[in-house]
Amino acid sequence: MNTLTFRRATNDDIPALLELVTNAYRGEASRAGWTTEADLIDGQRIDADLLHADLDRPDSLVILAERGVDLVGCAHIAKDLGDTAYFGMFAVRPTGQSQGDGTRILVEAERLAVAEWGSTVMIMTVIGLRDALIAFYERRGYRRTGVRKPFHVDTRFGVPRRDDLHLEVLEKGLRRG
Repeated sequence: MNTLTFRRATNDDIPALLELVTNAYRGEASRAGWTTEADLIDGQRIDADLLHADLDRPDSLVILAERGVDLVGCAHIAKDLGDTAYFGMFAVRPTGQSQGDGTRILVEAERLAVAEWGSTVMIMTVIGLRDALIAFYERRGYRRTGVRKPFHVDTRFGVPRRDDLHLEVLEKGLRRG
């Protein structure tokens, strides 16, 4: 079965989401894919309390991508200011990366932002040192805004291994209908 299906995550999905997101970005398991942050950040990428809050918050949803019964990837979108939506917590299982699933998840997230909130802009933050990841987004229509933010000091998002980490804001115009 090669079909990717999407559904909204529930609190019952939190353990699987924690495993997926951690394996996609941190530790040795993440090195099987190209999205690893293992050389930049130690520790967790998210915790159960943060996920629970994202799932329970109004105008916020976590999208699961599944192939059969296997969780392949996820993303979080939330209504931001005005007609803007925020995209984050994007993860694809490391052993399944570079097969187009990430692009399909991103497209579904954009579609849902328009359908749910009438969003015309999607924004995200990406670690500025992640050139390959930024290039991935640029190939899909995102552009750097020139806005830089300090990296999180909240250890629930990990502990930096370097002192030069920062976040760059990317954005893309979304089409309605």
